[in-house]
This record gives sequence, structure tokens and C-alpha cells, in this order.
Amino acid sequence: MQFRQQALAKLQSPEELDLPVRFARPQGWLALSVSVVVMAAASVWAVTGSVASTVNAQAVLTHGQGSYILQSPVAGQVTAVLARQGERLAADAPVLKVHTGQGDEVVRTVAAGQISALAATIGQIIQTGTNVAAVEKIAHASDPLYATVYVPAENASAIPADAPVDLTVSSVSTQEYGVLRGHVKSVDRAAQSAQSISAFLGDDQLGEQFTKKGRPVAVLVRLDPSRRTKSGYRWSSADGPPFRLDSMTLASGAIRLADQHPVDWLLP
Repeated sequence: MQFRQQALAKLQSPEELDLPVRFARPQGWLALSVSVVVMAAASVWAVTGSVASTVNAQAVLTHGQGSYILQSPVAGQVTAVLARQGERLAADAPVLKVHTGQGDEVVRTVAAGQISALAATIGQIIQTGTNVAAVEKIAHASDPLYATVYVPAENASAIPADAPVDLTVSSVSTQEYGVLRGHVKSVDRAAQSAQSISAFLGDDQLGEQFTKKGRPVAVLVRLDPSRRTKSGYRWSSADGPPFRLDSMTLASGAIRLADQHPVDWLLP
């Protein structure tokens, strides 16, 4: 009964119209202002901003013209190895001497280059078409190195011209010397098979390794030159490693893709 009498008294009393009404506390206005500013900034960024993304893939350092596998045109026994691994040879230079049923034959280079691998030894019996050497096409000792990055085919179209690339080189400590810098020189139009990769690199195992997850697209990366480093190329550290880089060194590349606008993700 006491609560009922208080309610009746409240209804009978005149309304307090002369008292000010407080719509929000100062803390509420502050929170509202911050929310409006954040929403406005997000709207502007959604229209004018961009999101950078990268694609990571296996890579190898080579000279730009690639390599080829030298095969013996004759069958017989190897009686002499006339070239050394790492030696630069002119076109038609002797590599092996093979004793056949018709006499001695010389296996010669097809094009000028550097012997990156020798697969034949003295006394070995070889057949016609046997792989006897891998020759990297190098015209001059000063020819620069490039990196070939084998990216998934679905990412190739998103790689812009001259895109920056960071290369983690297998023979270099990343914690101590950082990553190798470069820019995209060209992107192949067609996906590469294991056979085409092997033919370019002169290595069957690499052809199989780079195609384990499907046929990739080859991206040729120009390494940024530097006169202050021992390697002759620019690194994320000041000096880079205290030695020169070798061709056919494995690496992994992070290629920056074309920037994407966030508003594209919101629109259907």
C-alpha cells in the first residue's frame, strides 16, 4: 500500500517542466566524436587507400640466357675430359673425347658458356643422347646475374612491371646480411613445364622441384646493382655478404603485387 500511495502522489504532482534536461554526459559526447572521426577516416581510406600484398615463390640465380644440357652425339667410352667445371668455353669447344667403334670422337659445346656441371668421367660408357654436361650461356665474365622466380600461374597477371622483389638467398644469412633487392624485368606469358624449366636451367631435378605444385610462370628479376657491396648488388643491409654470388644458387622471392583498393572488397 505504501508504494501505491507514492505512485498516486507522483501522478497527482505537477511535472517539473522548469528543470533542464541532460541529453548526454561529456564522456558520451567524446566517445561519439571519436567514433565519427574514425568512421570518416575509414571511409576516406576505403576510397583512396590501397593494400599491398606479395606472392612468395621459389627462385634461382642465373645469367639471363639460361643454360643447356650438353648431350653426347655418339656412343662409346670416355677416354678424356677436356674441360673443367666452372670453365668458360667458346662455341664448338672440346669437352670430352669418346672412343667409338669408328675411332675417337670429340664432344663439343653447342654455344659459348660456362661449364656448371660435368656428368661424365674417364672410363665411363655412354650412349648417344647421354647428358654429359650442363653449360650456362655466358658471353662475358661481366654478364650480370638475374633471378628467375617461378610463381603460381594464378598470380602472374597481378605482377606489375618493375615490381620490387626481395630475395632470400640460400647461401646468405638473412639475419646477418638481409635480403637481396631486385625488380621485375619480365613475366612469361605461358606456364612452364618441368621439361622447359630443366632445359633452361640445365638441371632435371630443379625442373621437377619447381613444378611440384603445378606448372608455374617464370618471372625474370633484374638484381639492383651496387658499387659498395662485395657481391655487386644491393641488399637490405648496408654492405651485404662479404663474397660474390654464384650462379645456380637457390633462393626464394617475395614479389609485390599490384595494390588493391579496399572498397573493391566491399562492393558486390
